[in-house]
Amino acid sequence: MSGRVGDLSPKQAEALEEFRERIQDVLPLLPAQHDHFLLRWLRGKSVTMVLIVCFHCICVQVIEKYLSGGMCGFDREGSPIWWDVIGPVDPKGLFLSASKQDFIKSKIRDCEMLQKECDLQSERLGRHVEAITMIYDCEGLGLKHLWKPAIETYGEILTMFEDNYPEGLKRLFVIKAPKLFPVAYNLVKHFLSEITRNKIIVLGANWQEVLLNYIDPEQLPAAYGGKLTDPDGDSRCRTKIHYAGTVPTSYYVRESVKVDYEQCLTVSRGSSQQLEYEILFPGCVLRWQFSSDGADIGFGVFMKGKIGERQNAGQMQEVVPSQRYNAHLVPEDGSLTCSEPGVCEYT
Repeated sequence: MSGRVGDLSPKQAEALEEFRERIQDVLPLLPAQHDHFLLRWLRGKSVTMVLIVCFHCICVQVIEKYLSGGMCGFDREGSPIWWDVIGPVDPKGLFLSASKQDFIKSKIRDCEMLQKECDLQSERLGRHVEAITMIYDCEGLGLKHLWKPAIETYGEILTMFEDNYPEGLKRLFVIKAPKLFPVAYNLVKHFLSEITRNKIIVLGANWQEVLLNYIDPEQLPAAYGGKLTDPDGDSRCRTKIHYAGTVPTSYYVRESVKVDYEQCLTVSRGSSQQLEYEILFPGCVLRWQFSSDGADIGFGVFMKGKIGERQNAGQMQEVVPSQRYNAHLVPEDGSLTCSEPGVCEYT
């Protein structure tokens, strides 16, 4: 039997049905769902390999659909403009649907595309174009974007860019930055060289006016103060810039993401451990991530007067009520913005 539709042996037909059953959760996400498409994979690959390929296709697809950004327009000197729209990005959903390597590969492809665009611009303009302008739209930047695995991966991407594309960045504009932006920047700035840090320009309320000093209105999306639109009139130019969104759980390929924790403690049954952190000024963000081994665990956040002073929970001000977490099943994470200085304690 040829293994094609209409020419299947009973064993081949059984294998096709088994394969369809095994991939039913991801079947709607594949390029095609008919027997012709599935049999192509069964003829050329083992079922295990097909499953790996299917999951890889889904990982690539979820990055393409739900990772924001895109090249749109050129600045007044002819350099390509890359946009990153931070707010709608769902870091945890992306990491539950794809691997860190998938993200890095995606960014390498973007960098290579931009490098090629610089070369094309050099040919078009008759002068050398070697660097890009970047614009970070930080509206909606929140605590979800400060998730440890996401920050670590973003740091690796920044390091990759610095190592492999020296002087590839002309300037980076940050627009619509919220109060949380300095916190986010402090988490990643050590990945950047001083030369690169000096190219970052955080704009204020007049950001549209400043952008127009560097970008012709015909090259700037109308939603950002220019005149550029998609053919259908979309002022956000969605055919060029992805605006991401929440990743549907149907894309998830894992239940949790492994986190490398900075500290490991042994807490005996019936006992407790207290970790102190001094809050120096209002507005500081306190973040926690933890998992346990073999059993659930109690956790709470309290405020007390002096650092180093041992107190029972009843003697301290309760900030996050103590409760039990199944952290041996699913890692727990959370955060709060501190309204006043003092000493916060994890118990």
